[in-house]
Amino acid sequence: MIWHAAIQDDELRVAIRQGKVNFGGNRKLKIYGKLSCTSGKRMKRENRVFFVSIGEAIEAGYRPCGHCMREEYLKWMAKN
Repeated sequence: MIWHAAIQDDELRVAIRQGKVNFGGNRKLKIYGKLSCTSGKRMKRENRVFFVSIGEAIEAGYRPCGHCMREEYLKWMAKN
């Protein structure tokens, strides 16, 4: 997990291009989603974290976004 507040924008762009960042999350709400999600783009920088994989986000205790990851969210809801 990478905290957005701990990384410069240039470093973040490089990490995205290199595949080190594939998903973003909200640390307060414990929700993760795609980097292109409009809901995720509205969150404050200090609340944003980044993940390499879905597995990493789930291990950290995050749930899928109901907006950009609808299928994964419905599966998560069925389990909980």
